[in-house]
Amino acid sequence: KCFITNCPRQERRNADRIILGMLEEINQEAKERMQKSISAFKSSLSKIRTGRATPDILDSITLDYYGNETPLKQLSNISVEDSQTLSISPWEEKFIPEIEQAIAKANIGLNPVTSGNIIRIPLPALTEERRIELTKQVKTEEEQAKVSVRNIRRDSIQDLKDFLNEKMISEDDFHKGQNDIQKITDQMIENIESIGGEKQKELMTI
Repeated sequence: KCFITNCPRQERRNADRIILGMLEEINQEAKERMQKSISAFKSSLSKIRTGRATPDILDSITLDYYGNETPLKQLSNISVEDSQTLSISPWEEKFIPEIEQAIAKANIGLNPVTSGNIIRIPLPALTEERRIELTKQVKTEEEQAKVSVRNIRRDSIQDLKDFLNEKMISEDDFHKGQNDIQKITDQMIENIESIGGEKQKELMTI
């Protein structure tokens, strides 16, 4: 049996739950999209080599493995031979020529040298001028990632405005949602700056 005095309260609780779910959905979608932007940023940075050998340099290299584009690291063992040399041991020796071609086509300034079934990649030392140039490139990539994150924030706030205009949420709900999105954005921007700063530090470390 429903008492009149209790009905509005229960209805309000239900409405609050629905609104909370809507706001949470917007937040979650924003987080997921922003994380994808950060992943793309990391991928771009992995192509910018630092002064020392690291397998991450080859993260962008893929091969056609029986009709599927497959990351090189899934088809071989990649190790650091010394501070200036990477060593690649393919699981299947027949893929050595394809690996050499894929590295050359990637246009990341690396020249593989094969000896038997081992592919070695010597990394030429970076000049100071080149380090500064690459640092600027990192800053450019960082700014693009920030723009991407801010565009997602704009989209999320527009969704909130649409809900407000359709009277699906109140002004208070709108401002709460806006604040939540801004907090998420700030965290993502901070993360981007941290990743970019670490990459710049690596580049300038001799």
